[in-house]
Amino acid sequence: MSKRLISTAMILASSLAVLAGCDNSANTTDAQSAQVASTTKQNTSDDQAVATGNTAAAGAMDWSLMASDVTPIDRADFDYPFESDSQNVKDYADYFDVDTATAQYNLTVGMASNEALSKALDQLSNNYTSHELTDGKDMKLIIHTTPDIQADRYDYVFEGDYAKGLTLPIVIVPDGKKAEAEVDVHGKAEE
Repeated sequence: MSKRLISTAMILASSLAVLAGCDNSANTTDAQSAQVASTTKQNTSDDQAVATGNTAAAGAMDWSLMASDVTPIDRADFDYPFESDSQNVKDYADYFDVDTATAQYNLTVGMASNEALSKALDQLSNNYTSHELTDGKDMKLIIHTTPDIQADRYDYVFEGDYAKGLTLPIVIVPDGKKAEAEVDVHGKAEE
């Protein structure tokens, strides 16, 4: 057993000596090595962004990756899943002080908004910090990101059957805002 350990140690020592002999750092300076490493890292990052379609890594959303082939339709022409005289529509309209048509639109788009959010998150990756869906007369999906992403706006056209053809404005806000603390059923902020 001890002979085996000594043999293994000798093999490792001779391997390290061979590797040390292959060191060609004398041919390049530390500054050159750092520059090559930096350039390689940047090129690799750019190549990965292009390969994965994650152009947000370069600072801007590529809205063409989210675009659907669906033609936007007028809100008034949409066949909503919520009847205009339903209790949900009436309650929403009263609470947010909007007309019935806006309440129908907001309820429908609100239910379908994950379609748009998930496509945006595919690009944002670690640059995403939080999001919110506004209510009222001008519903929009606001996505908060790190400052690395450019502020932008895009009108997303739904392709899923539930809201197909309706449009939801998406606003990118690079303020790094995190989601507010969740509140449990007893009104206490969760840590």
